[in-house]
Amino acid sequence: MKNLTLFRKRFIPDECVELKDDVILKQTDSTIVTKWKTIHDRSDLSSGYSCYYLDRGYKISKFLRSDGSLLCWYCDIITYEEDTEKNSLLVIDLLADVKIYPDGRIKVVDLDELSEAFEKGLIDQSLLKKSLLSLNRLLNEIYSDGISPLAAPIEELVAQGL
Repeated sequence: MKNLTLFRKRFIPDECVELKDDVILKQTDSTIVTKWKTIHDRSDLSSGYSCYYLDRGYKISKFLRSDGSLLCWYCDIITYEEDTEKNSLLVIDLLADVKIYPDGRIKVVDLDELSEAFEKGLIDQSLLKKSLLSLNRLLNEIYSDGISPLAAPIEELVAQGL
């Protein structure tokens, strides 16, 4: 998909935004690596890189402070919808997230939002199940091998100066 347009859909808050400033650095059938700056100004986060593992149901992001240092690795549980006619990809945030800090601490977050979204009918049982299964798969990979294998596509491009 050349000149792919990326969109991000969230349930909480309810929004869908075009990631018009994200730069696609590498793309295969199952992964997309991007470089980006924050959409909204933040004091703790300036920019980063993301690797979408479309076939696995998650996105791994390297969150960088304004000085370029690592804030954390942020892992979103996702699904997606592809529109080949419009050459676009709608990435849907399935709410559950995992943060991995530079000191190695791992924190699973936003499970309350996942529950709230299901209770309010924002997501159905199928998306709830998909979210939990992808979260389980991600955690098993992290516990087994750490973040390095998942971060490798990003780190390889960073090493090339991209």
